[in-house]
Amino acid sequence: MRVAAVDDDLTQLDLTKCTLKAMNHHCHTFTEGAALMNELRRESFDLLLLDWELPDISGPDIVRWVRSNVKENIPILFVTNRRGERNVVEGLGVGADDFMSKPVGVAELAARIQALLRRAYVAPRAKEESWGRYRFIPAAARLEVDGEVVQLTQREYDLALFLFRNMGRLISRRHMLESVWKTNNPGGTELMSRSLDTHVSRVRTLLALRPENGYRLSAVYGQGYRFEAVHDPMTNAGALP
Repeated sequence: MRVAAVDDDLTQLDLTKCTLKAMNHHCHTFTEGAALMNELRRESFDLLLLDWELPDISGPDIVRWVRSNVKENIPILFVTNRRGERNVVEGLGVGADDFMSKPVGVAELAARIQALLRRAYVAPRAKEESWGRYRFIPAAARLEVDGEVVQLTQREYDLALFLFRNMGRLISRRHMLESVWKTNNPGGTELMSRSLDTHVSRVRTLLALRPENGYRLSAVYGQGYRFEAVHDPMTNAGALP
């Protein structure tokens, strides 16, 4: 998962980043709220961790902005020096999903993060995952459409599964590169960017992800890609062209 954390306490940021790394998540850190909000205008994240008191803007104001300006319902966890029932009520009232008071223990932080991600994102089934005509078998890295195996490279398979698991979300290019290509290069490279576009195009073609087949995979200028169902794919039983 891709997580953003904002805190002006560098020690806390380091603890958060190390905790998330140990959980095999990517963590992007910020020390000012405005920097995070600016990033959210063009980037996508799976979880936000916010301090309450920041040098430029308060945590509750960030939550209000996110809930008003970010279409996706990103889970938000407050990690703050604030404590007491009144602060918890206020934090949850503005739109946060959970609240922790500093100092935080690594085990509890990891448990809270895991619980939020589990509630927000459906855990994949171990044996197979299906969306209409499309059946993924993760253990074998195999995709079947209408029972027929589609020949994909490992990268194409990983990208296709990532897209289906994130259906309906606007996913930034960097998010896709981190999740599928496993690259931590903040800006990516021109070569990586071209590779991403090429793979998206091939997956769109190989899986016939077109509106007439129930799906749309489209580029969003300056941001990334959105994969969505345009109507019930179960109504389409024809084979891939």
